[in-house]
Formats: sequence, structure tokens, C-alpha cells
Amino acid sequence: MIEGIPSSVPEPHREFLQRLIELLSADTRIVGIAAGGSYLTNSMDAFSDLDLVIAIEPSKYVEIMADRRSIAASLGNLLAAFTGEHVGEPRVLICLYEEPLLHVDLKFVDLGDVAERVEDPAVLWERDECLSRALQQGRPEYPAPDPRWIEDRFWIWVHYAAAKIGRGELFEALDFLSFLRGTVLGPLGLRLARGRPAGVRKIETVAPEFAEKLRGTVAGYQAADCLRALRVCIELYRSMRQREDETEDGAKTERAAMEYVSRIEQRCGLTPR
Repeated sequence: MIEGIPSSVPEPHREFLQRLIELLSADTRIVGIAAGGSYLTNSMDAFSDLDLVIAIEPSKYVEIMADRRSIAASLGNLLAAFTGEHVGEPRVLICLYEEPLLHVDLKFVDLGDVAERVEDPAVLWERDECLSRALQQGRPEYPAPDPRWIEDRFWIWVHYAAAKIGRGELFEALDFLSFLRGTVLGPLGLRLARGRPAGVRKIETVAPEFAEKLRGTVAGYQAADCLRALRVCIELYRSMRQREDETEDGAKTERAAMEYVSRIEQRCGLTPR
């Protein structure tokens, strides 16, 4: 069975999908193809990548995983590809094709494992409806930010960032401010906006008012500006955290971290708040 591709899909993406479905549906080891990401919301544009799930007959999974780069190369003019260990998903082959340049993520999944997922992908093609049946065995669940986990770490992170600024390690401080945006502030802000809490992904469109506030956490290469941005991170976090997650020890840690920030501000010739 082949599902229709929406007319909103850009032509280069549409052509790639049509070619992929034609080629992979002829491989008897492959039992289904589905699309996720912006394909699901009809919001694809010229800058979008393709997030695809390739469902594999369980007895052929090891064989396919050993062959997946050559499979990817058969789909178009493959420039480069690497696996997704850096995002915690080694099953994904991240590919860049040319003519035109197109980013495509190919996630090769054992049919028995497709029920565990973060979203409901759109089935593009399947053999005997086996992918649809496998998806019915579970519900999608995207990992939500854990307020307790964050609170247990946040004030240690604040101290760490202030120490790096105090020592003059500003590149590391800038990296850490980015870490706070992607790990704490972005997910919490997106959750409040009822969006998917995926770092800061699409935060400008999903939560534009919060994104405007988040601009204040971006610093230049000056200690004073890094401290200013750190203060903005702190205030944004305080405005979103759940009070029930505070503890007496946590409050003590928070006070100590904030006193340390003030000392670093004095060290840098600033007036502490």
C-alpha cells in the first residue's frame, strides 16, 4: 500500500520520497516506510529535512543494518552519511544528498520495536499493513523535562557557569549558556506553550513570546555580558520552575550559588544585584 504525498511537500522532497518508496518497496526485507517531523504537520519548506522510519523484517534486521549505507547510496547522489550516536540514536543514518542538497534521516527499525516511539509517523508504504498493526501496539511518548531532575542540578550549573566567567574562560561559559537554553529553558518554555519540549527546536514559531525573552540569554564575548545573560537564565528558570520541587537543601544551594554569582560580578567590576 502506498499513501499519497501531500501537495504541500516541496518538490525536491517529493521526488526523493517517490524514488525511495519505489526502490525500497522492492526489497522484501523492508516491510514499511513512514515519515515523521514536519511532514506530520504539513509544515515542510525548502529548509526542511526528511525524517524517515524504515521498518525491517526482524529476521533481516542485522543484515540490513550492515547494508544500510549502500541502501542509502542507492536512493540518490549521496555525499556523506554518519550514524546518530551523538543524539542517542545509533539506528539513524544521517545523510546528505546532492542535486539538490537534501538532508535525510533514515531510521532503520526492527518491526517489533516500532511501537516504542516519540511520535506517530505517517505511513507512506507498507507490506500487508504490518507497520500500521505494529504501531497500534503502543503509544507515542516524547520525553518530557523532569522538573525534579532539573532542580537538583540547576544551581550547581549556575555555580559552574559563574566560575568559568570568573576565570575568564568565556568560550566555555558561552557554550554553557547554550547548554542551559537547550537542556532547561527551551524545554520548559516549549512545554508551557504546549509544544514538543525538544531543546529550542522551532521555539521561534511555537513559543514566539518566550523566544523573545530567551534572546536575553545570548551573550557576547565579554565577562560582563556573560554574567548578564546568566542572570537572565536564572530569572527565566525561576519563573517556570515548579515550587513543589524545591527542598530545604535546594534552597540552601540556590542561596550559595547566587552569592557566588554576586562575588564574580564584584570581581568583574560590576554592581551585584
